[in-house]
Amino acid sequence: MSSDNQMNSAEDRDKVISAFGGKKGLIDSGIPAVIFLVIFNVTKDLQSALIASIAISALLTVIRLARRDTLQHALSGFIGVLICAWFANRTGNASDLYVPKLLTNLGYGSVYLIANLVGWPVLGLMLGPILGENLSWRNHPERKRAYVQASWLWVAMFFTRIAVQYPIYRSGNVNLLGTVNLAMGYPFFIATAYGSWLIIRRVPTVKP
Repeated sequence: MSSDNQMNSAEDRDKVISAFGGKKGLIDSGIPAVIFLVIFNVTKDLQSALIASIAISALLTVIRLARRDTLQHALSGFIGVLICAWFANRTGNASDLYVPKLLTNLGYGSVYLIANLVGWPVLGLMLGPILGENLSWRNHPERKRAYVQASWLWVAMFFTRIAVQYPIYRSGNVNLLGTVNLAMGYPFFIATAYGSWLIIRRVPTVKP
């Protein structure tokens, strides 16, 4: 591979990572969940655990804003924590903290699935403009096929999360649910994103 191609590939990779929230975004989104589990196990008090997770999420958001990170990336994690906390606080059931995440996986999984079936893969729609090819990939079968194949990885990730975590949610085992949620969060997400990149980069971009 020539140096120019390597440089373009590295630039495209960085753009893809940024589109998924960046490395800091991946870290920030999981810390509040860890804090919740720790405080809940120590105090056995749902309110204290929720307040602690919201507080750490707010702090991380302020830090990201101070560093002038993208507003969407800075606020999305905090808003997500607030929504999860509202669900758990409304019912008084700690397991309900994970209901929004299950619903989110169901929603995203359905969107990715339907988009693939109709020939408009979500990754193509999302990454096309970022990589400078807009919708030109639709006129190139190999590039379109790459986006479809990569998007199937995300369909599998979302529905696998539901298949594994929903039975645990029904059992009411908060610690197991929280642990599995974390295990299927970072590692699963990173593996899926990396697998998608390996598929997409095999076919050069079709920039107009």
